[in-house]
Order: sequence, then structure tokens, then C-alpha cells
Amino acid sequence: MPFSRRTFLKYGQAAGLFYSASALGALTASRAFAQSPGLISDTDGILDLPHGFTYSVVSTTGGTMADGFFRPGRPDGMACFADPENADRCILMRNHENWPDTEAGSPFGANNELLSRLDDDLVFGLKPDGSPFFGGVTKVVYDMRTGQMVEDYLVLTGTAANCAGGATPWGSWLSCEESMRRPPEESQRYHGWVFETPSSATGVIAPVPLTAMGRFAHEAVAIDPDTGIAYMTEDSGTGLFYRFLPHTPGELHRGGRLQALAIRDWPSASTSNWPRDWGGPGLGHIQPGQSFDVEWIDLEEVESPEGDLAARGHAAGAAQFLRGEGMDYARRPDGSGGDVFFNCTQGGTQRSGQVWRYTPSASEGQSGESNAPGALTLIYESPGADTLDMCDNLAVAPWGDLILCEDGRGDQYLRGLTPAGQIYNFARNAHPDRSEFCGACFSPDGQIMFVNIQEPGITLAISGPWESLHA
Repeated sequence: MPFSRRTFLKYGQAAGLFYSASALGALTASRAFAQSPGLISDTDGILDLPHGFTYSVVSTTGGTMADGFFRPGRPDGMACFADPENADRCILMRNHENWPDTEAGSPFGANNELLSRLDDDLVFGLKPDGSPFFGGVTKVVYDMRTGQMVEDYLVLTGTAANCAGGATPWGSWLSCEESMRRPPEESQRYHGWVFETPSSATGVIAPVPLTAMGRFAHEAVAIDPDTGIAYMTEDSGTGLFYRFLPHTPGELHRGGRLQALAIRDWPSASTSNWPRDWGGPGLGHIQPGQSFDVEWIDLEEVESPEGDLAARGHAAGAAQFLRGEGMDYARRPDGSGGDVFFNCTQGGTQRSGQVWRYTPSASEGQSGESNAPGALTLIYESPGADTLDMCDNLAVAPWGDLILCEDGRGDQYLRGLTPAGQIYNFARNAHPDRSEFCGACFSPDGQIMFVNIQEPGITLAISGPWESLHA
């Protein structure tokens, strides 16, 4: 089955190295670079990689897809699924972060002349002038044996600023709108939702917002395969960290309860670590390796047209996280469950990024949770942009490191974070646009890393001696 429990176990057991006591001690003490592999300059000016690694271009923005629509611009978050019909192939579900004011990259052409090919109920949202929003999702079928794309086509459209999201254990991709446009001045309907797109889709699906998961500046989702609980980040300077307790695990459309994380004995906490003269709680307030017991606050009016969910949650005691972005789930090697890693892009004393871990309670979401609460741990904070500059999307690598996609202020890197708390450079964006990396994910066999360079819009497949990164 696509993105099965077996896949979660395979990746999660490797990533579970992050949970040992010795690793935590190293994370607390170390902020130094690892001995990074040297990157070889790419004569084609796309991607610098270590010796032995190669890349191929899967697709570029603007070409015609198999369904006749144009490949949308600004590819962003992705997940990779096994193809249940062909073991040589895999499926990429790929977001497109086209904002309401983005002018280029429409799947319908420069004047939206292809829009008439779709029934109205297949396009989620229109702008006040009647033109479509063209954020959404495309599906890519990739042949791992030949190293070539087989086909790609449109799956979700009419949404706004689909930045990140997350894979589900049952084989779908949750695509998240970061934009909260509202009618009548900004749009013809409300935006700021999560949409579920099955990896089995063979064309544009009817878009159904999962409104019970809240209306806010959605970024990423990670689902615990044991409980079905969904965790979500919010890309906002005053964002929260959320969990969604579904009424029926695996059936998010049936609704559930939305909550926000609060730190026990520290109500309405700010976790940014920004120095006081930048408006934060003070330099070094939270140290890497420091953990906090947590509580969860029920949220009301989660679909509010005011878009004030985070403000109301913080006032009720929820902790603020400075631009929560990428997130991924990892299972512990002892089989006792799993944990969620997530980035805060501008968190930290240098405003260059933080990496957090949330460890769920053994009674997560149940009545006994307060007696054995979950734990929030700051596992890494960037000492400066030269080491890690504004970590965005995040992926658990098969060998146990975290792969961090930069969306920074200079050269953009893919950085690895080891269980010992060391950062290394894996790739550099050599394209003159110097755009962000996004959507890093691995093929089901762990042999190919897929990643996007958002501008000018390139999806890449990287292969090579992965074992050299953890020798």
C-alpha cells in the first residue's frame, strides 16, 4: 500500500537515534559543524553536491502536463509514495505555493484560457474578479529504474499558497493553505484550510476543506500512525503548535477536536529566544536540550472568519512559536512510539532557526495524559546564518539525520542535522535565482532524494552513496 506502516517503521527506526540519552547530551553541548563533505561546483549551474552524488531534473515549471494543463509554478512541499501498481515507480504529491498575488505559473495559461475545461465544482476558489487562485497540488509518477518522469497532472486547484503539508499513513497527501484570504474584498470564499489529496488520484478532485482542522496560516502536518493524531505548525510570527484529535482515526473528514500546545507552568509562553531588545523573552532563555512538560488547550470557533485562532489560543495560555514550518514523524527504535520534529524558521537568538521535538504522552489525547504529559524539547538552535539559515521544510532521512531545507538570506543549502547535534552541508542551490529549497523527501527504498528549487521551479532527483553521509 502507498506510504504504508512499513515505510513509517523503516524511516522512523533510523531517525529514532535522536532519542538516546547520549544523543541528547551531545545535542545540548554541540553547535559546531560536522566535517561537511566538500561540494563540487555544478557546471550546469543548478545544484552543487558532494563527490559521488548526481542529480537529474524531473520537471520544470511551465511545461505541458499529461492532462494538457500547464505545470504550475513555485513547487513547494512534497511527499513520496510507493506506486501500488508498479514496484519500479513512485508517486510524488507536490504542492505549488502560488499566492493570490502571484502572476506567473497558472496551470490554465497566461490568460486562464484552459479554465473552462474544468467544472466549477473542481476549482475551490476564485478571486473577486472571477479569475482562479492557482495554488494546488500536482501528482508526479516517476520511474526509479530509468530515472525519468512518466507523467504529471493536476490534482487540486483553486487554493491559495499551498506551502507544505504532510503524508498520511493511509496513502494521501494533506495540502495546507498558508493564505487566509476572505470574502468579499479578497476572494469569493474563505481560505486557510487543509485539503486531503489521495495519491491514487488520476485527475482533478473535488476540493473539500477539512474545516475542523482549523482556519489559520497552515504550514505542515505530521500524523502519528499509532493514534491517528495530526500535529500542525503555523507559519506566523505569533503562531501556535496544534494537534487534531480525529473522531475516527484515518478519517479526518469526519471531524475532531482541535487543540494548541501550552507549556506547563509557563502560560502564554514565547519560545522564540529573541533577545529582549528584539521583543522576545531574553537571550538564551531556552537552552538546546531543555525539555518542558506540556498541556493542551481546547480551541473554540476554529473556523472563525476573523482568522484570530492563534491570538485567542495564546491569550488562553498556548505557547507561541516563531514561524513554525517543516515537520516530520519518526518512530523510536525501541518500538515505544514515535515523536515529531519541527522547525521554527526565524526562532533563536540569531533569528536563524530552531529545531524542536515533541514527544507524545503514552496516553496522548486520553484521560490519563495529565499524569504523564508529553514533552517539548529544543534540540537545536542555529548559532548563525553561516551554519543554518532559516530552516524551512524538514525530512527524516533513512539513516537517521534530519534534512533541513533553507529559505534564507544568501546562498541556499540543504543541511543535515546529525543525532550528535552537528550540521553539515549536503547541497547548495547553484541557480542564479538563489531561491529556497523545499519539499525534500525520499523514495520508498531510500535511494533517491527528491527536492524542489522553488524559483524558477525545478523538481530534482538526487542519488549517490548515501552511506558516506553516516559512515
